[in-house]
Amino acid sequence: MKTLRECSPNEKVTVVKIHGSGPVKKRIMDMGITKGTGILVRKVAPLGDPIEINLRSYELSLRKADAEMVEVK
Repeated sequence: MKTLRECSPNEKVTVVKIHGSGPVKKRIMDMGITKGTGILVRKVAPLGDPIEINLRSYELSLRKADAEMVEVK
């Protein structure tokens, strides 16, 4: 499956699963990234870090490592 890191700008995706465990997974879920959430990838920095996304009516920037844990379709 595809991860959030592999998405291109202006692409709309839906979260399928969050990989990882412990505090990192909890932090991602606390930011509002949960199964079934719709995400719009706004911008990707030239070197790929960070990724700016829109979800649940707010903007969020994610590191590549965190975006890699989010499986989308």
